[in-house]
Amino acid sequence: METRTLDTDGATITYDVSGSGGRPLMMIGQPMDASGFTALRAQFPDRTVITYDPRGLGRSTRSDGRTDNTPQIQAGDVHAVIEAVGGPVDLFASSGGAVTALELVAAYPNDVVTLVAHEPPLIDVLPDAAAARKARDAFMDAYQAKGQGAGMAAFIHMSSYQGEYTDEYFALPLPDPAQFGMPAEDDGKRDDPLLGTASLAITDYHPRVDDLAAAPTRIVIAVGEETGDAFTARTAVHTARLLGQEAVVFPSHHGGFIGGEFGYAGKPEEFAVKLREVLG
Repeated sequence: METRTLDTDGATITYDVSGSGGRPLMMIGQPMDASGFTALRAQFPDRTVITYDPRGLGRSTRSDGRTDNTPQIQAGDVHAVIEAVGGPVDLFASSGGAVTALELVAAYPNDVVTLVAHEPPLIDVLPDAAAARKARDAFMDAYQAKGQGAGMAAFIHMSSYQGEYTDEYFALPLPDPAQFGMPAEDDGKRDDPLLGTASLAITDYHPRVDDLAAAPTRIVIAVGEETGDAFTARTAVHTARLLGQEAVVFPSHHGGFIGGEFGYAGKPEEFAVKLREVLG
């Protein structure tokens, strides 16, 4: 694997290129960096695979004076990487990375041949969007008030809840961090890209449907079979419907392509088989 850097507008992007053969396959996430794709990348030794760290995360630095993560800025960075390695590419995009990918296809329609967007967390596609935004704001409020443990416990509560966010959901107490083996002590930090306000532009993004329809890119919205009726499964299903399609079911859960190194292993081998099938 070769690690490279690329200066973009206000950032120095670090990306990795491994393998050789076939159309380049790029894998992106948000706020996850390239380390989250180690297990999936290993399943494609016959392809040139590109992974990257979004600006301000992992090994990529930013000098634009900003701390927010927007799909538009990140799409520009991904576009620059694709130009540097020589596109077009196939693109697998996870979570917030899937949101960036939808903006990438809308803004740079010749960059991607096939996009597999896995569980993009887009609030406004949901029928209960106002309630979903309230639920999201609750975990951010918990983080700001009590720190990492409280915020992450509230995030797990929100993201694992099955079904629409009703009065019954909001009547539930926020869980104790100890339920998830996390400390309740506040370390004073408020810079977490998932729990803080930096990524509001990602969950508040609305797909540019007309531009996506006009692009030559084949777009596949993916959903994990084990995600059930939780938030990102519902956003995937409704994003697919917004684009006039049905979500394609993939093995495992929201992180179904991840190995055991992060403590919540998916099924990367099975996931890769499905990804190969969808990419064709």
